[in-house]
Amino acid sequence: MQRRDFMAAGAAAIADRRLRIADSSPPNPQSTIRNPQSAQEPSLSPEVFARRLDRARGELKARGLDLLIATPSTSYEYLTGYNPGRSERLIALLLPVVGAPAIVCPSFEVERIKRHSIVTELHGWEEQEDPHALVRETVRRLRPGSGGGTIALESSTAYQTFLRLGRALPGWKFVDAGPVTDRLRVIKSPEEVALLRRAIAITLDAMAATFAQLAVGTTEVQVAQTLSREMEQRGAPGGGLVQFGPSSALPHGGPAGPKLERETVVLIDCGCRVGGYTSDITRTIWFGDRPSEEFRKVFNVVHDAQTAAMALGRPGTPCEEMDRAARKVITAAGYGPFFTHRLGHGLGMDGHEPEYLVEGNSTRLEPGMVFTIEPGIYQLGKFGVRIEDDCVMTDNGVEVLSPRVAKL
Repeated sequence: MQRRDFMAAGAAAIADRRLRIADSSPPNPQSTIRNPQSAQEPSLSPEVFARRLDRARGELKARGLDLLIATPSTSYEYLTGYNPGRSERLIALLLPVVGAPAIVCPSFEVERIKRHSIVTELHGWEEQEDPHALVRETVRRLRPGSGGGTIALESSTAYQTFLRLGRALPGWKFVDAGPVTDRLRVIKSPEEVALLRRAIAITLDAMAATFAQLAVGTTEVQVAQTLSREMEQRGAPGGGLVQFGPSSALPHGGPAGPKLERETVVLIDCGCRVGGYTSDITRTIWFGDRPSEEFRKVFNVVHDAQTAAMALGRPGTPCEEMDRAARKVITAAGYGPFFTHRLGHGLGMDGHEPEYLVEGNSTRLEPGMVFTIEPGIYQLGKFGVRIEDDCVMTDNGVEVLSPRVAKL
């Protein structure tokens, strides 16, 4: 496609390499301590995970909890450095409030998990055995003399696993581990922010390359495939949403919209994963020679709303106030009913995680929190505009990790 096929905003987006995933999550590779360029190069040291385990014990003690159990998930990966994947075969991390953690897993998985995880105590169960009985025995070893207590169970653990653990550990009370793991993960270390910066850089490059390949007659699916391929070529798995014209008025699009035509809106919301950490960026451009005046107006209102929230953000600012600041701008411009979702969400190992920038969340922002700011206006039957950037809270205010696009 010729460069004239882009209007100024599209060209600027490409030249500046500024682009995201608003509400879809990319694939999750298995290891946090791996560099996407080389499966043998650690990107986070064992010391990082040792500190995380110590912090987790501190959270358990502060909350009067005796043990944390996590099945494969991003929280499991956060603490061990490796996500072996979840299946019908039980794999569980057991972390006592005092002492070393242990992992229960199928015997044939012991060597694989040992090679990639920082946890050195592994207990294997055979296919004909009850793994939950082995969990009971392991709990007794980790908490000798204790006939019961309170276990914090990782939030995404399968319900059937919870029921079976309850039957195997009748003297124990189970509570949601969310408050523990959320608190551990919500403040990002410099090492985590560095991985996010790398994921953001790859996302912006891949998005710019994808915009440059837009052509009349292509489908949303084809462009999404191009996007994923561009990310893979840069060493990171990822992908996202591609929406043309009226499809862009649906915040999450659909299975397939119309083929691309000239003089229309193109919205891409995407991210990739580096070392277990994911980016999430959205860009909306006009494909054609000249954007309509309505598109220009809506785009600039969304941009102003994003600016208002970014300017407000300081340590101590309630999350809901960030949402209110952006919503006030959009409402004053007459588009209030068309801003249909929260302003943003936390970002890290999951594409969406606490804290959420939404009305009703009075949690105050703290240095080290990473989150998206992504206001949008969606007019059904016409088009939608969303601008999403990844940000980190610093001692001095919001730092935008993904360079912003310019107003039209």
